[in-house]
Amino acid sequence: MRGKILPSLVLCLFAFLDNALALGGPQYVETVPSGSSFPIVQTNAAPAALLVDTNDFSGVLIAANNLRIDISRVTGVLPAAIDSENPGANQIIIGTLGKSEMIDRLVREKKIDVSAIKDQWESFLIQVVPRPFPGVEKALVICGSDKRGTIYGIYDLSENIGVSPWYFWTDVPPKHSDELYVKPGKYVQGPPAVKYRGIFINDEAPDLTGWAKEKFGGYNHAFYTNVFELLLRMKANYLWPAMWDNCFGEDDPLNAKLADEYGIVMGTSHVEPMARADKEWNRAGYSAREWNFQTHSNLLESFWREGVERNKDYEKIITIAMRGKIDTAMSPSANVALLEGIVDAQRKIIADVMQTNVADVPQLWALYKEVQEYYEKGMRVPDDVTLLWCDDNWGNIRRLPSPADRGRSGGAGVYYHLDYVGGPRNYKWINSVQNEKTWEQMELAHQYGANTIWVVNVGHLQHVSYPMEFFLTLAWDPDKWTKDNISTYPELWAEREFDPEFASGIADIVSKYTKYSARRKPELLSPNTYSLVNYQEADRVLASWKSLAADANNIYQNLPPDERNAFFETVLYPVQASEILNELYIDTAKNHLLAAQGRVSANDYAADVKALFQADAHWSDVYNHTLADGKWDHMMDQTHIGYTGWQQPPSNAMPAVVEIQPLDKAEMGVAIEGSTNVWPGAPGKPVLPTFDIFNQPARYIDVFDKGQEPVQFKAKASESWITISDTTPVIGKDADAIRDSELSDRIAKGKRLWITLNWEKLPKDATNGSIKISSGTNTVLVGVNVFKPRKPSPNSVKGFVEADGYVSIEAEHFTKNVAARSARWDKIPNLGRTLSAMSIFPVTAPSVTPPKNSPCLEYKMYLFDSGNVDVETILSPTLNFVSGRGLRFALSFDDQPPQIVTAVPANYSVGAGDGLRDWERAVSDSARIVKTQLSLQKPGEHTLKVWMVDPGVVLQKIVVNCGGEKPSYLGPPESFHR
Repeated sequence: MRGKILPSLVLCLFAFLDNALALGGPQYVETVPSGSSFPIVQTNAAPAALLVDTNDFSGVLIAANNLRIDISRVTGVLPAAIDSENPGANQIIIGTLGKSEMIDRLVREKKIDVSAIKDQWESFLIQVVPRPFPGVEKALVICGSDKRGTIYGIYDLSENIGVSPWYFWTDVPPKHSDELYVKPGKYVQGPPAVKYRGIFINDEAPDLTGWAKEKFGGYNHAFYTNVFELLLRMKANYLWPAMWDNCFGEDDPLNAKLADEYGIVMGTSHVEPMARADKEWNRAGYSAREWNFQTHSNLLESFWREGVERNKDYEKIITIAMRGKIDTAMSPSANVALLEGIVDAQRKIIADVMQTNVADVPQLWALYKEVQEYYEKGMRVPDDVTLLWCDDNWGNIRRLPSPADRGRSGGAGVYYHLDYVGGPRNYKWINSVQNEKTWEQMELAHQYGANTIWVVNVGHLQHVSYPMEFFLTLAWDPDKWTKDNISTYPELWAEREFDPEFASGIADIVSKYTKYSARRKPELLSPNTYSLVNYQEADRVLASWKSLAADANNIYQNLPPDERNAFFETVLYPVQASEILNELYIDTAKNHLLAAQGRVSANDYAADVKALFQADAHWSDVYNHTLADGKWDHMMDQTHIGYTGWQQPPSNAMPAVVEIQPLDKAEMGVAIEGSTNVWPGAPGKPVLPTFDIFNQPARYIDVFDKGQEPVQFKAKASESWITISDTTPVIGKDADAIRDSELSDRIAKGKRLWITLNWEKLPKDATNGSIKISSGTNTVLVGVNVFKPRKPSPNSVKGFVEADGYVSIEAEHFTKNVAARSARWDKIPNLGRTLSAMSIFPVTAPSVTPPKNSPCLEYKMYLFDSGNVDVETILSPTLNFVSGRGLRFALSFDDQPPQIVTAVPANYSVGAGDGLRDWERAVSDSARIVKTQLSLQKPGEHTLKVWMVDPGVVLQKIVVNCGGEKPSYLGPPESFHR
């Protein structure tokens, strides 16, 4: 063996806990031997030696050294270096085809078959090989088709033995094992489905920038080597570096050199052509006025040439074309001829500097924001240039390749966002992205052929660690993750990062908190977001957050101590901080309402808001200064409270609260669910929302004091079947356990009375009753209306039934799902604001005109009136991603002809005017609500049908408004159905 042993890179390799998995990849490490398994580390024996040819790529040697360290992290054993004259019984042989003499010898001698990876991009095999060389009993071979293939194989082994890719960035501790064995067999991965997979460190201030300055002195090679390693551990290969006030190539000359050595393909963002950082122009003393090719072409060409020359020896993708300075449009309208001339000049520079065919140099054209207009006006670039399509900065892809585009040699890609600075509001504090939404959109990209580059904006990086890894895992093998198994990802992630005992609970928390945060991003929350009076919406939202925070805190207390920092960073902090923020805004809304109603308790809510504002600051302070002994100082500097426009506030600002002066004497007030009025004094009689036999709701009455002295009151029901309780009831059929029909109390501030009906005692002809609330000479009579129709009965309902003047339906609760020959509706679990979503598969299905060849969802329901009804379809805010086609579906009742509904017109633009306003509303609400009027000839049983017209429509919820729907953010809770 002529290959040399890498000094001190002896490796006892790995095996990892049986329940720790490499996300999306095979598990081949175990902690007990079986059959002819390969021992990496075993008791009372020397660990297997790691052999790497020193002629291999530098990045391979770096990764191999990290593997040696990873082994010691897991087992506590740091393998000693050995020489080739005493190789030991077991060896781990690592190398790249054509670069490692050991690997090439194994191929020549047919000890390994590399036909599955030879000449493939970034592929590797891991195989247990008996007697590879004389004197060696067994070898574990890690063989890569190219540099990164080998590196990925090394890090795949690291992950399998129990070292998370996030061991540094989110403090995930290694999974300890005394012994590690590799199962016999051959494990092949690659090539990846997406050729270039990476991240854009953007919107990086204040958190990441402050942290990097304190810990590393800035965005230098000491910082970036941690990023390079993280990317490679996740099988990524591509990076757009931090650019707000940073210059990757100038800030540290080692940045670019080490990126290439590690194996990272460097690029620059959509605003930084020709391998030059945006801020390099300013630092060179040039002005924004001079960033104009019409007036300063020589200056720009010289500047661009320097960028290509500086990076000519490094692996890269060159961004071409041009935008205006500071992320703006280059000109008021798309000047196609000018931009075509710019591209021609740039490609001449590339060909001249690189001394090669320009088509052999990877290039991209980012069709970001207004640049897409150039393409739509007919501008084209040579086929070898990758067209990088972009989302709307809010996770909705604007355009994907047409059939003609898919034949281009440069292919296409997508620039996606997990973080954003811009309208309608920045979102960059904590993760507010659902993996399910990312999957749904990137499945479109994959199936429509945008598979050359996937790059995602990750902001401060650490705060989006969970969705960032999902994005990159998806990019490696999107076919592995489907609508049918995507729900398994959170638990696989939790098993790898934490004690598997808690994985199921952690997965549930993560799935819920990302849903709750995504339905309205934290930066968009306000006191007006959720309704205080309709559907108990604000209270339900807050109860969900409080339950989630309690679950997260419980797991935190029970986790092994060494796992708590990682849990705090990735789960506890975002959940607890989000609960605080939601409670702060909801309590602010309650303070405003209660103050307007004259309630003394308004002052308590004012105090709560102040305390919650301080609690938010406290949790950020813990993150910055206490967590991991201050390792993450500045990583939670981001402001997030007090937005007044799209830009973040300079500092967190507590929402305004109101304090009132109580009356000198006691005075009773009464408020009811569904109204902001106060009695006595308000016009009309207070009437609670209707009680129906189907949903059997609990309604509330608030009795409160307006004065400094306690108020004494009595509440008495007019009928024995009306029950009153001052404790929170079980909402639903179990509410009949509440038996009180009369209540007396002396309250200092307020009491909520829960009203339910005893449906077993209710007479057949009963339609109404009342609750008399009295205090001294003041009396309020609250009406109680009952809805108990003769038919249908709850037990005879087929499908849904109207109550309170509406039918509210979660999309997955269809009565019938009728597939067509070429497509069908299928569920995407957990996607959306409430339960889940239904969408069309395959996503490339041709558009149809229903009813012919159109898949259909049917929803049976019973309605009590005829005439016009408004059908509200709550959709994901998907855009018109196919050129020349919008997003349409169709609706009909029963046998009526389908009525085609346009959710997004073919010519829809997010750029200005009505399109901009509609888009801002849709992304802010995380939903597009489309209202369609349909007509019913008679009351009774009906079937609402939702037909496919165009694929891409994502249906979350339906509300059939028969005239009774009240304003709310999430819509009425789902109606009774069987």
